[in-house]
Order: sequence, then C-alpha cells, then structure tokens
Amino acid sequence: MSTAHTDAFDLTRTGWTADKLMAAEFDDPRWAVPGVLCEGVTVLAGPPKVGKSWLSLGLGLDIAAGRPAFGSIEIDPGPVLYLALEDTARRLKSRMGKVLAGDDAPSRLTLATDCPPLPQGGDTAIATWLDRNRSARLVVIDVFAKLRGSAPAGVQQYDADYAAVGRIKKVADHYGIAVVLVHHVRKAVHEDFLATVSGTNGITGAADAVLVLERARNNADGVLHVTGRDVEEADYALSFDPSRGAWSMLDGPAIDHTIGDTRSTILRYLRENPGKTPKEVADATQLSADNVRRTCARMHEAEQLTKNASGQYYAPMF
Repeated sequence: MSTAHTDAFDLTRTGWTADKLMAAEFDDPRWAVPGVLCEGVTVLAGPPKVGKSWLSLGLGLDIAAGRPAFGSIEIDPGPVLYLALEDTARRLKSRMGKVLAGDDAPSRLTLATDCPPLPQGGDTAIATWLDRNRSARLVVIDVFAKLRGSAPAGVQQYDADYAAVGRIKKVADHYGIAVVLVHHVRKAVHEDFLATVSGTNGITGAADAVLVLERARNNADGVLHVTGRDVEEADYALSFDPSRGAWSMLDGPAIDHTIGDTRSTILRYLRENPGKTPKEVADATQLSADNVRRTCARMHEAEQLTKNASGQYYAPMF
C-alpha cells in the first residue's frame, strides 16, 4: 500500500469525532407526508392496476393544493413535479378531473409526460425545475423504468440499479426534497414485502424508504407497507373510492381492516381488555365459545395474538 499523502482524501477533515457529532445540530428531515413520505428517495411499488398512479397523483394534488393527504394527514403545501411518463396529456386531464371532483386545479402542480432518461440528462432536467421551485415538496417519477434507462454494457444489474437510484438520490439530498419512484413488484408472493419489489436489491438498497401497495383481502381496499431510514416501519389500511380515484386512510391498525369479522372482533376486544381467556372473550362478545377458542389458537399460530402460560390472550399494541 502506498504511503504517499499527495492529494490524499483526508478523513480527519471530512469525518467526525464522536463527541463533535453528538454536539452537532441538524435540521429535522422535511416531510412531504408526515409519517409516510420523507425527504430522500422513496420507492412506491405495487402490482399493475393496483392504484399506484392514482395514489401518487392524489398526493401530488393534495400537497400542491394544501389539502390533507389521504384525506386525514395535514401537510405543508408547496410545488410538486409529477412526471407521468406512461400517460398522455388527455389521460392526465381526465384523471385529474376525477380526483378534483369540481375543485380548482392547483397551479403549484407541474405535470410532464416526457423527460430524458437519466444517462441523457434526466436528473439535470429535474434539478433545473427544482432550481426554479425552491419551495418544492415532492417529485413523482411514474414510472421509474422510463427514466432509469438501459444498464451500461458490462455492468451487473445490481450495480446498475443501485447507481440509477443513487443518481436520483443525489438530487433529492441536494434539494432536501421527497422523490417518489413508482415501480412494479414481482409476480411471486413473498412474506417480506421488500422482497416483492421488482429488480435487484440495488433498488431498495439505494432508496431511503420503500412503500409497497397491496390489495387487502377483506375490509380494506389496500394496505400500504412502509419502511425506511427516517420512516418508522408501519402498515396502513387504505380505502379506494373509484368514483373519484381517491385513496383515504382508515383509522386503526391495518390488521383490523384486513382480517375476517370474527378475528377483528376478538382483536378489538383484547386490545381494550388484555389478558382474557377464550371463554371470557366469548362471553363478552357473544361469539360461540368453540369458535373463539379455535380462532384464538389460529391467531396465536399466525402471530396475531400472544398467549401466556395461563392461556390468557393479548392483542399486539400499536
């Protein structure tokens, strides 16, 4: 190893000692949607036709207009750039008309149906718009595959995916802006929702956060799985209004809206009355004692309930 110091990268100047880092003060992260969408790069993934574009367009309209996101989360308004790279202007107008439902269209939302791929200056085009809109809150790229471009010859796909997301991340970090990359999921089913994101792990590895929108099986229309570096891991139950193309967030834990009625009743009761036996649950809810006993056992196996040595059940707290 060479010991030459000429033009060497000086870690004593660019790094931190632990005491100085702990004494330093930093600005809080900027949230486009508090608790869900933070500054940096977020991958929004889901199967085709699940409603990713409706969700991202709705968020763009809400933030630009200063309306609560998902119908309930207060946000700070600001300019939004929406790159609808699979749409036409006519289709965008039709979708916006549906979502707005007679409200005025916000002038702070900029929509474009064309942008050069990253290798041809797509990141520069986005940066130019951000230079002209310094108070911007959100950039949506729908879909990321249209902007990513082809992997260079001889470059492994993981490295190409990581570099492509990293290129957008430089823009997001420089401007302190939330950038959403709309993406697809694999057809195969995985228990870990992160494993469903299409492409290599380079995409999720380079991103600051990942949102996966899935269709729910029972009461909710969808579940939004959230995880990230600055975002607390959570699942949110969503309802979709097809007449307006609008997603809204349902109250309470997602599990309450995505399981059958019997399990939901048991969960709600045990959340308010922890440490009950199946007989006590049945007496209080007027459900069949045998049904409650069997359902509690199955929920325990599915890790939806916990149980102590005395056979008393507890619901997870959220």
